[in-house]
Amino acid sequence: MKIHKEGYKILLVSFVLFLGVIALVNMYLKQFTFIIYLTEISLTVLYILIVRFFRVPIVEIKRNDKLILCPANGKVVVIEEVDEPEFLKEKRKQVSIFMSPNDVHVNRYPISGKVIFSKYHPGKFLVAWHPKSSTENERTTIVVENENGIRILIRQIAGAVARRIVCYSKVGDIAIQGNELGFIKFGSRVDLFLPLNSKINVKINQKVIGGKTIIAELI
Repeated sequence: MKIHKEGYKILLVSFVLFLGVIALVNMYLKQFTFIIYLTEISLTVLYILIVRFFRVPIVEIKRNDKLILCPANGKVVVIEEVDEPEFLKEKRKQVSIFMSPNDVHVNRYPISGKVIFSKYHPGKFLVAWHPKSSTENERTTIVVENENGIRILIRQIAGAVARRIVCYSKVGDIAIQGNELGFIKFGSRVDLFLPLNSKINVKINQKVIGGKTIIAELI
């Protein structure tokens, strides 16, 4: 396991800030031993939680052009047929994965191919499981087209807690299945819009692992 580069600055600032708070408490409240211990323990636990937010486990990616790999760690919260109006402009099977603050926050390419669309949208910060979060929240939309002309739309969505979407994917990039496409700080949601003939391999409320769980098979 390693620490994601998006966490370096936050972890450094937090470490310095927490040390400063502990030093001040020891300086001005040294007669209150209980408060000193409580502050030290609380800030240590908080720092460990922040470190967990930015952890990146080592995942062995087994690439297969006929499979859709999971783009994020979390829980499947939506499986339904919908109209995708932004780019594909057709009916698709939507699979949505909710990322809690305790999940790994790296987002990965579900297929290999070429990035043909990438667009950031400012927006609201509704809770990630809200039905309108996919179209009204801050989000980034990426579309990857594989060598067979199959297009998969991936949407990173910010939530009530997650206020920072990072997307590395740019038009013209070569996407490699399982590689990083971005990061959502402190969790949220990732939507996939798949062809209607895709065979879905997951169920609602199933826990999934980015780059490992097979979301669907391309027919």
